[in-house]
Amino acid sequence: MDTTNLAELYGTPLVDWGQVEGRLSRGLSQAPETGGPGRHTCWLATRNADDTPHLTGIGALWTSGTFWFETGTTTRKGRNLARDPRCSLSVATDEFDLVVDGTATLVEDPAVVAEMAHLWAADGWPARVDATGTALTAEFSAPSAGPPPWHVYRIEVRQATALLTVDPGGATRWRF
Repeated sequence: MDTTNLAELYGTPLVDWGQVEGRLSRGLSQAPETGGPGRHTCWLATRNADDTPHLTGIGALWTSGTFWFETGTTTRKGRNLARDPRCSLSVATDEFDLVVDGTATLVEDPAVVAEMAHLWAADGWPARVDATGTALTAEFSAPSAGPPPWHVYRIEVRQATALLTVDPGGATRWRF
């Protein structure tokens, strides 16, 4: 891992990646008043066919050292990722703002899809594996997810940047 102190000119220390991972591992509730500012919303940036950016809120989970999300293949983000899997995801917590850049990979392993359904259900969204075994269904999802089935994606993180919002402050970039 290559680490760069982006706020060295202010005399702030490097942000500890272990601190960032530890906070992400505690979960990112989207319920109001449970995170910063006010709640945690993950934002996913993809590239449209005309190379313009597309930004949309998503429900993402941090597990196994990366972010996971779901969407329908007919949504704009689903179509964008099928054409160009490069993406960025950002989230604000009380302790830091974070952006990760990487590649979204469609997950088709039934065991992994089932594990993710279990994790989302434990987090409050009643996801379950559909009849194909490789996608999710539920009574509801975010309107931006499109209609079921919803497919699971894993982000292969290339780099991450965190800006501490608490003392001692600091900004650090990690390249993995």
